[in-house]
Amino acid sequence: MRVLTVFLSIVMSTTLAASVVSPASAEAATSPDTVNVVYKRTSFTTGTPEGVTAKHDRLAFASPAGTTTYTDALGTKDWEYARWTGAEQRIGFAATELVASWTADTPPGSWVQIEMRGRNAAGLTKWYVLGRWAYGDGDIQRTSLPGQRDADGTVSVDTFVAATGKPITAYQLRVTLHRTPGSAVTPVVRTLGAMASAVPDRPTVPVSPGGRAWGIELNVPRRSQSIHQGQYPEWDGGGEAWCSPTSTTMVLGYWGRWPSAQDTSWVDPSYADPEVDYAARYTYDYAYQGAGNWPFNTAYAGRYGLDGFITRLRSLTEVERLIKAGIPVITSQSFQAGELPGAGYSTNGHLMVVIGFTPTGDVIANDPASPGDEAVRRVYPRANFENVWLRSTGSGGVAYIIHPAGHRLPPTTPGLPANW
Repeated sequence: MRVLTVFLSIVMSTTLAASVVSPASAEAATSPDTVNVVYKRTSFTTGTPEGVTAKHDRLAFASPAGTTTYTDALGTKDWEYARWTGAEQRIGFAATELVASWTADTPPGSWVQIEMRGRNAAGLTKWYVLGRWAYGDGDIQRTSLPGQRDADGTVSVDTFVAATGKPITAYQLRVTLHRTPGSAVTPVVRTLGAMASAVPDRPTVPVSPGGRAWGIELNVPRRSQSIHQGQYPEWDGGGEAWCSPTSTTMVLGYWGRWPSAQDTSWVDPSYADPEVDYAARYTYDYAYQGAGNWPFNTAYAGRYGLDGFITRLRSLTEVERLIKAGIPVITSQSFQAGELPGAGYSTNGHLMVVIGFTPTGDVIANDPASPGDEAVRRVYPRANFENVWLRSTGSGGVAYIIHPAGHRLPPTTPGLPANW
């Protein structure tokens, strides 16, 4: 299970309202303690290329801009590299966190590195590495980079966290594409974006209005992480911790894009649902030592031609917009046993898939922390679910949005910065 930047530190002392706001034809205005969040997708034509060809939605290695040496557990190797540096992007508010996400094609003999730097009141920060990524595991070990901390901020696995009193108001992204020297291998970055946010300090969150997607349930296949306990412990100890790749797998299955029988032929044939074992292997972060790196999961989905990115959503009302458009949403939450009636467990970081809403507005979720596939579908009270997902002691509304490029996203919430 993905351990969050902020851990659950208190147990609610008040009881959440049991009632759900009635369906509304218009979405209510947000309150002053609403999350500030914006997601911006990059156009590669606006940056500075070094050895790459850049189109609006495609960044490809063309010729080497230089060479470098990289060392990890697989050894020391030389690489040619090309680079693209994005233009500075204004955020529109003082952000305390930033998560970049991407999709890329990295054939054998190639990999990519994603970096960011921010602008605060003192000027530009240094460049921080937010991920070294390859689809396979034969050239490098895909990894986050621990230990990046200075006076301006730190990187917690996949998230840049601004230092106290030093929020960022703008940022730049940089991509470095690597390939085997002298080869014709062509790594390509297809999408790149960043979610900047500021989550207010709020231990509880009120229930949101709804009605847009009440009574809609998407036919998302069910997969349990629990049946994989003990399998392939070299990837985060086995299925007990595989909530993120299991959730990602369910969404890939919904779109008809998960790995083939040939892809999964290396998985022990006695194991059910080998596509889950496969996803755990190919989302695994060798520094974090887990399969819950948020952008590594959406990058994995990109291997199957899907568009995936990380954002924060402000409410279940926004989730309803996506569900009505036919798009399931993977959410990250933390809670103590009893805070989410029907769950029956505690977690300091867990992913599940929201697949719809009951006719009265409660959440229908495929929860991988279930004893078997048949038990994965759960119904959780709307108020409780929204609270443990959105509060500041949880993820503050983190979500994976995964969909085919040809399946359009719905309009974002009117009057607020676009968060998808």
